[in-house]
Amino acid sequence: MEHIVLITWDEEAYVWCAVCDSIPLALESGSLDVLIERVKMAAPEMLALNGILSGTDTLCIKAERRARIA
Repeated sequence: MEHIVLITWDEEAYVWCAVCDSIPLALESGSLDVLIERVKMAAPEMLALNGILSGTDTLCIKAERRARIA
């Protein structure tokens, strides 16, 4: 199963936030690279803890940051 992780920039908190609807996952970090590594480590653990790790699971990580044009 493919799990889509959406990473967005929180302008007010100055952190990247990662959420996934199919995995009980909500993480944040000031660094996008660090957050991606945290997601890759936490996702299999959360899937296993919830009994939904299939062995064929994959992650699709989508990062988005919106900015105003001055």
